[in-house]
Amino acid sequence: MPSDTRQALPDGDTLHDLLIIGGGINGCGIARDAAGRGLSVVLAEKGDLAGATSSASTKLFHGGLRYLEYFEFRLVREALVERETLLRAMPHISWPMRFVLPYHKDMRFESDTPTSKLLSIFMPWMRGRRPAWLIRLGLFLYDHLGGRKILPGTATLDLTGTPEGAPLQDRFAKAYEYSDCWVEDSRLVVLNARDAQARGATILTRAEVTSARVEDGIWTVTVQTADERRTLRAKMLVNATGPWVGDVIHGKLRLNSQENVRLVRGSHIVTRKIYDHEKCYFFQGTDGRIIFAIPYEQDFTLIGTTDAEHDDPSRAPACTDAERDYLCNFASQYFKNPVTADDVVWSYSGVRPLYDDGASSATAATRDYTLKIDRSAGAPVLNVFGGKITTYRRLAESALQKIGTVLPLARENWTAGAALPGGSFAHDGGPALVADLQRAHPFLSDFWARRLIRAYGTEARAILGDATKARDLGRDFGATLTEAEVRWLMDREFARSAEDIVWRRSKLGLRLTPDQIRALDGWMAQQTTAPAP
Repeated sequence: MPSDTRQALPDGDTLHDLLIIGGGINGCGIARDAAGRGLSVVLAEKGDLAGATSSASTKLFHGGLRYLEYFEFRLVREALVERETLLRAMPHISWPMRFVLPYHKDMRFESDTPTSKLLSIFMPWMRGRRPAWLIRLGLFLYDHLGGRKILPGTATLDLTGTPEGAPLQDRFAKAYEYSDCWVEDSRLVVLNARDAQARGATILTRAEVTSARVEDGIWTVTVQTADERRTLRAKMLVNATGPWVGDVIHGKLRLNSQENVRLVRGSHIVTRKIYDHEKCYFFQGTDGRIIFAIPYEQDFTLIGTTDAEHDDPSRAPACTDAERDYLCNFASQYFKNPVTADDVVWSYSGVRPLYDDGASSATAATRDYTLKIDRSAGAPVLNVFGGKITTYRRLAESALQKIGTVLPLARENWTAGAALPGGSFAHDGGPALVADLQRAHPFLSDFWARRLIRAYGTEARAILGDATKARDLGRDFGATLTEAEVRWLMDREFARSAEDIVWRRSKLGLRLTPDQIRALDGWMAQQTTAPAP
């Protein structure tokens, strides 16, 4: 991206192959895949990349252990296979984690899962309880469905006198430990957008699609930015707007479609660090639900998530006091020291746009994705429903299969072996990169060097350049954020405001003061409005 951070819309006379509406993980994943197959692609996002659902996940590449209770074996297998594919492609923003699942006889199913219903028929004396043998069977399937090669398998733990057992109540003596992966969700979106741009796609942020119509079999789309309005033309549209997919279908595209999404709000809380080791906890409640407790940003603990119906995508999701208290109380059923509202330093909430399959509850609604081509307007549009962050790449491949029935593709599937920017190193090579970065730049603290490698991977050196001391990096905005890094984020990664940087491309908002964030915002606004050279 050029150093002038203002965006110009592409020429309205150009006919593009594909115009993608929505800059979340699905839209950016499809843009990257399509651009890599030779299609001319424009992506329009009305706000910032990953500005909604894609920055509000539980930050996991995981198979979805609990989905086995719903017999979603295809979804789980696809996600398990993807964990290791993605881990190799982005080892800077994704890494393995071990999950500790404490066992107690009081653990129960949610009453409407297929597994619970079967057990109530054949083993009524269980009364909804999750027996240990069933959990072990589920973990056996979890270990073997996806052809695991990198990640270690399940183990049984004695919690007595161990670091894993130390923060838990004494009634938990046994646990199972299994593998999944962490992912920096917002950075995943941005890196897909960057790679799409490098392969020829045009990425527009703060560019809202206000209307669309078909003229002579071609989509004519009006896009509005802060500075201008432009009409773009494309042979095909992709509606990857997440929670707004239904609104776009009916309001912007005016299609007579019966397909829709079910909006489910998932809220998380971030607390001061609750325990000292680097493993995660998988907690099962007496109500049949599950939550995770995960080491977060080196000094915090992430706890989530909830499942609540969310009826209006225009209403910004927020973690309610009731959801916060639910998560605190849930975690307190496991930890020796109760988790209270006073421990919460931040919370966030996102709306998951699940395909409306008629399920009886938000928890039971499928997490699988559905792709539908609609030609009723006289030109094709691909509507994207649902999906999980773990399967975004496979969703994009499936989307390109459908797009390929309309537009010619120059190559077959290609993304499985292609690293994202900064990710061209071994899946276990992060610590060596941190050490190398500190040798080259001795002024970096352990926290600073680790943060840079986990955000930028091999590109961290390009940000630091020839700096031999911290002041060589320009203005210090606090919490190791410097002018050099901010300029990189503005020039290369589409950042336009302090919020883009401190809550999406990083989580430094947990460490910066409100005054520091305002100062950063003011500085960035000055750079954005400065005349182009």
